[in-house]
Amino acid sequence: MGSLNVPTRASLLGRIEAQAWDLIVIGGGITGAGVAQQAARRGWKVLLLEQRDFAWGTSSRSSKLVHGGLRYLKEGDIKTTLHSVWERERLMREAPALVQPQSFLFADCAGRKPGRWLMQTGLMVYDLMAGQRSHFYAKLARTRELAPGLNPPNLRGALVFLDAKTDDARLVQRVLQEAQTDGAVCLNYAAAFELLLEHGQVTGVTVEDAVHGGRYTARARAVVNATGAWADRLRAHLGAKPMLRPLRGSHLLISHARLPVTQSISMMHVKDGRPVFLYPWEGCTLIGTTDLDHQGDLNTEASITTAEVDYLLDAVNDQFPQAHIGRADIISTYAGVRPVVDDGQADASKATRDHVAQDECGLITLTGGKLTTFRLMAQDALALAAPHAGKAFARDKAVLFTPASQHPQWSAPVRERLQARYGRHAASWAASATPDELAFVPTTQTLWVELRLAAQNESVVHLDDLLLRRTRLGLLLPRGALDHMDRIRTLTEPYLQWGDAGWDAELARYRSLIARHYGLPMR
Repeated sequence: MGSLNVPTRASLLGRIEAQAWDLIVIGGGITGAGVAQQAARRGWKVLLLEQRDFAWGTSSRSSKLVHGGLRYLKEGDIKTTLHSVWERERLMREAPALVQPQSFLFADCAGRKPGRWLMQTGLMVYDLMAGQRSHFYAKLARTRELAPGLNPPNLRGALVFLDAKTDDARLVQRVLQEAQTDGAVCLNYAAAFELLLEHGQVTGVTVEDAVHGGRYTARARAVVNATGAWADRLRAHLGAKPMLRPLRGSHLLISHARLPVTQSISMMHVKDGRPVFLYPWEGCTLIGTTDLDHQGDLNTEASITTAEVDYLLDAVNDQFPQAHIGRADIISTYAGVRPVVDDGQADASKATRDHVAQDECGLITLTGGKLTTFRLMAQDALALAAPHAGKAFARDKAVLFTPASQHPQWSAPVRERLQARYGRHAASWAASATPDELAFVPTTQTLWVELRLAAQNESVVHLDDLLLRRTRLGLLLPRGALDHMDRIRTLTEPYLQWGDAGWDAELARYRSLIARHYGLPMR
């Protein structure tokens, strides 16, 4: 049961075999979306295939920070930090409402590492890379004004600096929109399960449609493996040795009213010295992250553990001891698996966050890296794919996002919200929105109309596509937004057309998913 108009999906599936593709991109997260966008903008004929939903994996379950990588500077990774700072500035400039500046505050506590002067030295280098001074030292009184309730032991002030945040799944959608505008065909729930080989070179894939059934053969001059933590599975078809170390990062969301921060509070965990943060996101307070080797099945959604919940709560209560944040305050949890290149580090937190782009028998694998640097990563992959595709290639700094459209009657908050999520399509897609639809869902920054627009235009196949990725209401509201299901159904059923039986099946599936992977684990 899909939300796409069936002939439209059928026509796209029909093109899989009818079209001679320059490039097939396997993977619909930010890495694959970036490759598809960069190739399509250069005039390549591009097919993107995602086995689940767009941004189903790490790209909807990241820490949602578009940051310059201050922690990587600490590890001496100058290149990653520099590239991240530049790309962060670009994204804030080109998508200002989607990638937003966020002020960070790092408490300066006597006797705690890294200490004021070492941290300040790092921030000076950080600012030099960005070409602007954005940090300052706040004395104790000013610190308490900026972050009421912040009171870790021996607090004497704070360093304040600037980074950025985003809605990661919506960033993927915006990049995919740009790719599609430039001619790319992008299909979710279309699994590339077998590589096609001719004379030892990859020449295409066999595709299985998970929505309506059926198998297709897609041939291309070049194939990019952008499957994130799953990259080694495709490489195994070629006999390649594994190179990834899947790491799990888990997060909590609590009511912003319960911990009403305006700053992002950055800290080193008192138990192990790892970086942890909390910040305002989409009307909630988001807390993260852990960094642990993930031993679970990658085809099963990752889940937070009880130990991780306790670890993150300990970090919060160390910084805000009078808040007494506990398990009862948690609205939702989520965990993502990062595709980190295995460099032999014993400590997961010290493993390199640089990316790898390599050509193995015509399969271009692009993995590792950071959300922030997806454009640079994509160009590295295309540089390897171009000879196979018979295309000239030159790196460039062309604009990623076309200008967003707007409606003259929208209020400023509504305009920023719709432009951030729909870009050039904002005015045309939301032109018929009623005043009720342009209201915000209580306690969130989500407009009701976003549910209708997702169902109408954004390839929603399952209820979790709608509530966990196209919108984030399943994370932001108690019980995964199930208490609002009557209105959600009213807004979306004209486009989803699931019917009573379909809704019953989707609700059962969604309830199980929320309980198993987005709530609190059993003690």
